[in-house]
Amino acid sequence: MMNGVEKTNGEDIAMEEQLITPWTSSVSSGYTLLRDPRHNKGLAFTEDERDAHYLRGLLPPALLTQKLQEKKLMHNLRQYEVPLQRYMAMMDLQERNERLFYKLLIDNVEELLPVVYTPTVGEACQKYGSIFRRPQGLYISLKEKGKILEVLKNWPERNIQVIVVTDGERILGLGDLGCQGMGIPVGKLSLYTALGGLRPSACLPVTIDVGTNNGKLLNDEFYIGLRQRRATGQEYAELLDEFMTAVKKNYGEKVIVQFEDFANHNAFELLAKYSPTHLVFNDDIQGTASVVLAGLLAALKLVGGTLADHTFLFLGAGEAGTGIAELIALEISKQTNAPLEETRKKIWLVDSKGLIVSSRKGSLQHFKKPWAHDHEPIKGLLDAVKAIKPTVLIGSSGVGKTFTKEVVEAMASINEKPLILALSNPTSQSECTAEEAYTWSEGRAIFASGSPFDPVEYNSRVFVPGQANNAYIFPGFGLGLVISGAIRVHDDMLLAASEALAEQVKQENLDKVLIYPPFSNIRKISANIAAKVAAKAYELGLASRLPRPKDLVKYAESCMYSPLYRSYR
Repeated sequence: MMNGVEKTNGEDIAMEEQLITPWTSSVSSGYTLLRDPRHNKGLAFTEDERDAHYLRGLLPPALLTQKLQEKKLMHNLRQYEVPLQRYMAMMDLQERNERLFYKLLIDNVEELLPVVYTPTVGEACQKYGSIFRRPQGLYISLKEKGKILEVLKNWPERNIQVIVVTDGERILGLGDLGCQGMGIPVGKLSLYTALGGLRPSACLPVTIDVGTNNGKLLNDEFYIGLRQRRATGQEYAELLDEFMTAVKKNYGEKVIVQFEDFANHNAFELLAKYSPTHLVFNDDIQGTASVVLAGLLAALKLVGGTLADHTFLFLGAGEAGTGIAELIALEISKQTNAPLEETRKKIWLVDSKGLIVSSRKGSLQHFKKPWAHDHEPIKGLLDAVKAIKPTVLIGSSGVGKTFTKEVVEAMASINEKPLILALSNPTSQSECTAEEAYTWSEGRAIFASGSPFDPVEYNSRVFVPGQANNAYIFPGFGLGLVISGAIRVHDDMLLAASEALAEQVKQENLDKVLIYPPFSNIRKISANIAAKVAAKAYELGLASRLPRPKDLVKYAESCMYSPLYRSYR
């Protein structure tokens, strides 16, 4: 047993040198083995394995180590000039040789993360119909209504620990991509394995297809989803409810269901509805909030003071904006013992109609109401900056180029070290670029973004922009839930994850004005986050894996999937 889940085919055995049999039922041909991505090693099969598994003649005579295969693949990937071609090459590798795919991703995480995830995954979703080769994950559409439990049973794996599900309505900052949003759950789960160490076979990507309101897709002959406008209301709620019930029935109480890229109106509702009964997590609301809070906690080492000393202004009051705002308010409340209603007053939000103020309460969506404070109405962001005088400016609007020169200059005139976070993805939707933030603030801004930006040289100093990437949080967070056998998610677990990430930011990072640790250490970071999250689950009485391991960091590391090849007997 590992993580309370039965091992399959020796996949989790930490001892690489232990001989295992690469199938559970007899297989008559090596040809089949070469086409099984979980067990295929390509030219890394040894002479003995080639004899034992009927591989003679099916492979050229050369023997390559995994390291050499990795070197060849990285060389090939770097030849592609178009990021989407790299994405397709990585997806092909995942379907051909799973362990090599994860080895490549783990060892070259800073280079390949933007390929398998944002920003390239956004383009992949837009073109998913054209580049679609083999289905990955489960597609559950309105056609499956009444049969969702049967559909789940069609998936070959029984021991699922995490499901990432989308309905494709709000993919990154790109809008409604319908069924083609599948690229997001697939990408997220490959990061769960590479960065958080969950077994690939324990991960299930799901797309719920209720139609799309994207006319371009509905008229695209290559579109892979339902050709109808989105179902809403009762029809939508019933399908989701059937899915959530079936998931729990099929996989048990401890399966994590991560909601991904749902539109605001559904995201908040689903999280509120299923939090009391299921182990659910919304990465756009909670993961983003946790990673941003971690960056702010680390930035305090550069700007001084406590979180409560700062004033926060958001552009964007959707899932990400209100989620981050709430977690900041919770952390301030925890640090100062002040009631949440009080700590929220340090935080102001601007939406498409201007500053959210109490006179607008009647027309606001429910999730915006806690942020409606007493102030005269203000239309634009620049006027809001001048009136509120924030120390921290956070963009989660999904609209590019909104942090203009005037806005950044206003922030720099109010603050010695303005903290500017342009979080919208992909890069084209970022509120401003790293170069703009540093140049317009005369090199004084502390900047981080949602998508990656290259280092910037200004006044003969090199600035390394931080990336407030959810990939810092959700893989370790999920691992923490799994190793503790958590049955529910609590806000205190998110705060624990933020604090754990902030602790990983070292002085040498801060010297470069970098408020996040480098991704090259991500598995170590994930293990530390998992340990803090698991500790909080035990403390809150939400953990079911007993007894509690003595050293949670070591235990988390011992549970992580290794992509090294196994030896077959």
